[in-house]
Amino acid sequence: MANKAKSLETSIEELNDILIKLESEDITLDQSFQLYNDGMKLLKHCNDSIDKIEKKIIILNENGDSNEL
Repeated sequence: MANKAKSLETSIEELNDILIKLESEDITLDQSFQLYNDGMKLLKHCNDSIDKIEKKIIILNENGDSNEL
């Protein structure tokens, strides 16, 4: 899974798709475990992306007023 090339929006859409699949009654335990692992990787990617954006905002605000996020 090449998370680095994915946008935040794409990752969130994929997470939503995984949630829909996990709610299915026809899913096996192995499939649900794999989807869970994929979802956790996507969630980490989303969190990392958001952290990078927050750091950029803080840096931009250092020259002026610093706002809490």
